[in-house]
Amino acid sequence: MSAVSEGGVAALARALRARSVSSEELVRAALARIEAARDLGAFIATDAETALAQARTADAGLARGEGGPLAGVPVAHKDIFVTDFRASRLPSTAGSKMLAGYASPFDATVVARLGAGEPGRPGAGMVTLGKLNCDEFAMGSSNENSAWGPVHNPWDRARVPGGSSGGSAAAVAAGLVPAATGTDTGGSIRQPASFCGITGIKPTYGTCSRWGMIAFASSLDQAGPLARSAEDCALLLSAMSGHDPRDATSSERPPQDFHAQMLAARAGAAAARPLAGLRIGLPREFFPPALAADVAQAVRGALAELERLGATLVDVSLPRTELAIPVYYIIAPAEASSNLGRFDGVRYGHRAAQYADLADMYRKTRSEGFGAEVKRRIMIGTYVLSHGYYDAYYLQAQKLRRMIADDFRACFGQCELIAGPVAPTVAGPLGAQAADPVKAYLADIFTLPASLAGLPAMSVPAGFGEAGMPVGLQLVGDYFAEGALLHAAHALQQATDWHLKQPGGAA
Repeated sequence: MSAVSEGGVAALARALRARSVSSEELVRAALARIEAARDLGAFIATDAETALAQARTADAGLARGEGGPLAGVPVAHKDIFVTDFRASRLPSTAGSKMLAGYASPFDATVVARLGAGEPGRPGAGMVTLGKLNCDEFAMGSSNENSAWGPVHNPWDRARVPGGSSGGSAAAVAAGLVPAATGTDTGGSIRQPASFCGITGIKPTYGTCSRWGMIAFASSLDQAGPLARSAEDCALLLSAMSGHDPRDATSSERPPQDFHAQMLAARAGAAAARPLAGLRIGLPREFFPPALAADVAQAVRGALAELERLGATLVDVSLPRTELAIPVYYIIAPAEASSNLGRFDGVRYGHRAAQYADLADMYRKTRSEGFGAEVKRRIMIGTYVLSHGYYDAYYLQAQKLRRMIADDFRACFGQCELIAGPVAPTVAGPLGAQAADPVKAYLADIFTLPASLAGLPAMSVPAGFGEAGMPVGLQLVGDYFAEGALLHAAHALQQATDWHLKQPGGAA
């Protein structure tokens, strides 16, 4: 097994600072492992020359006692974040033929903050290995909608890894890279993290800049990290967060040290009971009769561990949970229809080779460039925004969205965190969702409410279900309560080893 797969972000950062391993060694090992696992479909591109140059720069800085807290640690980015093509020769396609050949002239804020930095703010100094596969324009929950082919789940190559950040989750789970960036619009970090047995967190909307993130649904999209542990996610999220004046939706909060918040002891807690006094709400709507028995058993086992660590479980209700599906699948496609209007063959991206006039060019360009799922959502979104239907659909969905957020507010009067499953089942077989897309939409029932409310939420490994496939525990916090989420997840991971398990039985 390569050096990069032997430890998480925190362990590798410590090893680099102790000079027991070099960044160049880590990068070479990672690149070799990526090449050997091309059939996984996780990576769509790497740039060995640039990555090794970044590693050598990091090693030189570390030798002088310089560099950020994550300097020299390898990372890879979901191909929804643009990367400066002049600097890395990496594409920025959002998993779509529409952007094949597009050369971005700049780095997304998230990419810059984890890497070399931006004006007025030094970066974390991580080394970018490449770009990761994703559902086209982040639309999907199986990572089968990419123009570059599907991603396979490393636990079972015949199953999906989840989506849309499936390439990110699969790459981390397979040990190709210790951490990756992802985006979450309706569960696209949490669901693949659950299906692949790793940790992933979607922070409060606005915590991480969306500048340079190719937009799907602007009021929902949020960046976040995927890694093996809560500690690793805390380190990355600390580097990614903070106000960005270039993003109008960016929260005007300074960068947070989520790692320190994660490690801070609760008042009155003891070493054996680090979660003493923590109230965790269990919405009855998150445990319906249709929940798969193996998922329910694993989640209940993780909840029992949290109780042993001192937490108190309380019954709560989110009565509008079922409405989250129709609300989301009106709002998200509506925003997608607006955002994707820029891809018309005129300014950038794909253009049809032959056309009769401008209208014909638009029609042929978009027919050729967009995949089936993207077309489906554009049509839905255009319909609900059209004259005569805006008030009946889009406006009503926005009203219900506020009511869903109010349900969470009422729950947080009774508890500090909310817990439940991430998905109703473990990862399913490749190809199943293509035959019934509506069934795939229904599987988002547990992740959509937090996204619509803009709340922080994460998936934490919680054991295994049918056929030895991973199961994730979802934790949801109040606004800007990422520290509390990470603290609870870290305590659980200190007491269990689910997050250490790897495909093939390695740990």
